[in-house]
This record gives sequence, C-alpha cells and structure tokens, in this order.
Amino acid sequence: MKCRHCKHELTHTFIDLGSSPPSNSYLTEQSMKEPEKWYPLKVMVCDQCWLVQTEDFVGANEMFSDEYAYFSSFSTSWLEHAKHYVENMTSRFTLDKKSMVVEIAANDGYLLQYVKQKDIPCYGIEPTHSTAQAAKEKGIDIIEEFFGIEKAEELVGLGRQADLTVANNVLAHVPDINDFVKGFSILLKPNGVATFEFPHLLNLVEKIQFDTIYHEHYSYLSLAAVQAIFEANGLTVFDVEEIPTHGGSLRVYAQRSDTQPYPINETVSTLHKKETHLGMNTLEFYQGFQQKAEKIKIDFLEFLLQAKQQGKKVAAYGAAAKGNTMMNYVGVRPDLLSFVVDRNPAKQDKFMPGSRIPIVEEQQLKNKKPDYVVILPWNLKAEVMQQLNYIESWNGNFVTAVPLLEIS
Repeated sequence: MKCRHCKHELTHTFIDLGSSPPSNSYLTEQSMKEPEKWYPLKVMVCDQCWLVQTEDFVGANEMFSDEYAYFSSFSTSWLEHAKHYVENMTSRFTLDKKSMVVEIAANDGYLLQYVKQKDIPCYGIEPTHSTAQAAKEKGIDIIEEFFGIEKAEELVGLGRQADLTVANNVLAHVPDINDFVKGFSILLKPNGVATFEFPHLLNLVEKIQFDTIYHEHYSYLSLAAVQAIFEANGLTVFDVEEIPTHGGSLRVYAQRSDTQPYPINETVSTLHKKETHLGMNTLEFYQGFQQKAEKIKIDFLEFLLQAKQQGKKVAAYGAAAKGNTMMNYVGVRPDLLSFVVDRNPAKQDKFMPGSRIPIVEEQQLKNKKPDYVVILPWNLKAEVMQQLNYIESWNGNFVTAVPLLEIS
C-alpha cells in the first residue's frame, strides 16, 4: 500500500488490532441471523510525511451509509463545546449577516444550530442520510453528499463561497485526504478561514488510546503531517490550539496559501518543535505501541473473567465506536459483559458489531443493577459518572480500561 498523501510505499506497522466489522455497523434482530463482514484493522506509518493511516479495506460508502448511527447531539459536553466555538469564531472573525459559514460533516446540526441562532447565513454538507435528516429537522440547509474538489467547485459556481468553514472530527475520516483538503482551498473566500479539529496523534500514542483506531478513521494526525498535507493542497496553517475533546485534540486554523490574510502565530512553530522534540518524525516514537495495547487488553480481560468467577454482573455505557474496537480486540462477548446502555434511540434495541452485545435504554441499568458499569467512551467519563451517579445506591462501581484499568 502507498501513503494516502505522498504515495510513498508503506512498510512500517504501528499496530495490528486483528480484524473487526466497521465500528458503526450496528446489528438488528434480522442482521443477527446473517454473517458479518470482518476486515483487517492494521495501521501503518509513512516514514516520509509521517501520516499514520489504516490499510485500505473498507469503502467510505459502506461505513457512512444511510443507517449511520453517530449523532453528535447526544453528548451535552459536546454541545457546549460547539456553542463556545461559535461564540469564539463569531467574535474573532467578525461574522455577521453578510458572512457565510459552512460546516463539512455537519452531522445532526449540533453546531450550525448555534450559527443559525445568530442569524448568520450557513449551510452544512453531510453525506449520511440519518444525521442529515436530523439537521434538516432543525431548519438547517444541508447538502447530502461527500465533499471534495468537485463539490467545492460546484458550490463556488453557485456563489456559495465561505468566510468560515468548520470541519470537526472529519479530517481523519476521509479516504482521499488530498482531494478533501484541496476542496477547502477552493471553497474559501480570499480572506476566509478554515478550522479543523481532530484527535492529536501525540495523545493517542502517549495515552495508549488504541481504541480510537477503527476503520472509519483512515488517518491519525500530527500537526507536522497536517501541515504537509495542507501546504500541498493550497492551505497554510496560521494558528493551532490544543483542546481537551476526544482525549486531547488539535484545533488548526488555516487560510488560502495564495492570499494569506492572517499572520502565522508562534503557536504553530511551538507545537511543531514540541512534536519534533518528542520524536514524532522518527520511527522510534511509534515502536512498542502494540505491546502497550496488549497489556490493556490482558488487564481488561482478566477483570471481566474475575468478575464472572465471582458472580458479579458487568454492563457498559456508551455504544461508541471506540467501545467496539475494545470489545472486538479483547474478544468480549455477552457472557462477560451482558449489555451496553446508550442514550441514542438509533442504537437502542440493536447489537454491537462483532461482539453482538445488546444495546439498551438507560432504564435497563436501573432494572438490572449491575455491579460494574464500564464507561466505553472514556473521554466522557466525568459526564457519564455524573449522569449515572445513582448506581452508588446499589454499591455499583464505574470502570475504565484506557490508558489503564481503573475502578471507581
């Protein structure tokens, strides 16, 4: 396989998680009677541009289908994050009724609803029908297609250029990252700004966040890799922030390279130097990750087996993609973890892909009173513990497995 960005031949393995179904391919009662498609889940490192990436196996149309079940609005902390973002961008870039804001991968309208509340013109691009429909129900203009050069050129021809483009947690999700990024340099007005948020590869490695690896995430990104990709496709990074979302992310600000209306902030060189100092442009930085992930796997499996032997009941909260990676890598089935609670009705009464653990509404937690509740989206640990604090009434305990097994 060749690198998705620079086309260099890939020979270095970062981690091999075996195989699993696509992480958001939740099963119904009917599909439980049929065989599942499992794909290898192996991640490689490019030793030229340092883009970390999955091997090619699953097509985007299969993963981002009409039945896509990830809805951003079910996390209150994420909604708060989106609201603050809109406030900050409106102030910083003086957005008003004459501006145009475009969100790529607008999901269910979780962010553009706040733009709309300010009477700032906006529209979203969202290829998955289920989430696009939810956004439309909020009164948001949605284009239900994938984004790239062709779509950007079409929108420019229609006079729909952007003062601000938003791309939260989507840069890692695109198979053709060059086509995707080039689209932003076309869609932006000469003085426009593009912001991208994505989990920082540095945190994935240092905090052993291997469960954030799944087929939907084609790329795992450092600032250096993003700069190289952007520069090759007509964008220049002029600012960067480290933010706490999704276990530690970057918010990158970019502008058109041919106009560059904004001076480059020293935050860019500071973070670039930090990555270089830590060795993110060397193979040594990525070595040993497999063994660290295997230790987490063993510790979690030992916990589940011990709980089983002691007659304890174990359930989980959050039918998140990272939870599916964990369940399938560890080899967990309903005999060790009986059910997963999720607030999203689109996931309830379905089953986790691969592990086939049933997904239920929160009331089942109160009915069955498990001894342990494993928080699969560990990045929302504080939010979930507050939401489910009533498990203390039956002496229930919370469990997280990444970066190490913790029972609280």
